[in-house]
Amino acid sequence: MTPSEIRNALSSSKPCKSRQETVEVLNELVTGSVSTRLSNVHGSGPLLVSDIPETALTGKGGVILGIDEAGRGPVLGPMTYGAAYWHPDESKSIPKTFNDSKQLAVATRNSLFKDMQTNHNIGFVLRVIHASEISRNMLRAEPYNLNAMSHDAAMQMIQAVLDAGVKIDTCYIDTVGIAESYQRKLDREFSRYNIQFVVEKKADAKYATCSAASVIAKVSRDAIIESWKWTESNYEPNGDRDYGSGYPSDPKCKEWLQNNLADPLFSFPDFVRFSWGPTKKALKENAVEVKWQAEEEDVDGEDASANQTKINTFLQAVTNKSNAGTKRKRERLDFFGNVRLNAVTKIVKT
Repeated sequence: MTPSEIRNALSSSKPCKSRQETVEVLNELVTGSVSTRLSNVHGSGPLLVSDIPETALTGKGGVILGIDEAGRGPVLGPMTYGAAYWHPDESKSIPKTFNDSKQLAVATRNSLFKDMQTNHNIGFVLRVIHASEISRNMLRAEPYNLNAMSHDAAMQMIQAVLDAGVKIDTCYIDTVGIAESYQRKLDREFSRYNIQFVVEKKADAKYATCSAASVIAKVSRDAIIESWKWTESNYEPNGDRDYGSGYPSDPKCKEWLQNNLADPLFSFPDFVRFSWGPTKKALKENAVEVKWQAEEEDVDGEDASANQTKINTFLQAVTNKSNAGTKRKRERLDFFGNVRLNAVTKIVKT
């Protein structure tokens, strides 16, 4: 597959056409050139929907599906969400060693994930929420918190499976937040699909589909972290990739953060979650403080925002240079002249 085809597969929410395509796109996502490109500037990160098992489409009744995440707490790298499903009639072909991925040895986790990729009776979904996406969402004017992102990622994966023509009988989810509230939210969102939702703590240790989803999320995240390709041009971190687990309490992670404030203004690479406390603390202590200048009040006690100069008054109109900026209190900033930025006065269709 070409890079363009792989990018389309990761942004369309449509299932892959074959297991071979699924494995190829998955490998590129976790180890290849597309792993850090899709959410650098805007929008959601990658969503991989595997090919659909035949029995999931033709079997009597619906499939059982589980959802779990990995990487919720680290200050470095993405959070990953996994979903796994199969038809109950195929349960005999499913590995019996599934468990909460954190309780499994690394070799066991990796082996199980390889088995899932070759088992045509198992369908899966992988949603990658990169650090850059987390930072943008949590630092915007009205914060979009991690719980809301988690809920939306789970619902996005469920909807992708439903849109592929799969009927879901029961969906098991390891809860984020209050289980009862989360389940009511899911019931409302998918009321017309007659799905039985089971939302519980430690669901990844109780239900096989949830355990399989946990393996998908954990192994994929580990591979992304291990093979991370820096998006910043010519950037090489001090200490290479010796950042430990990525959790704020890890001494190796703390040391890596201290040694990798790459720029005093733009600070860390986008591998770092800027919305996390340790990052904010490091920026406050070591980065350049940026202050946004506001207009002073003309009248004591008057709301400053009422007299705030609009940004377009700093832009010099091409057709009327003599009147440009007559309402401004200050001289036009040099920046706008240096980059030759003017106000648009007319749009011509060509």
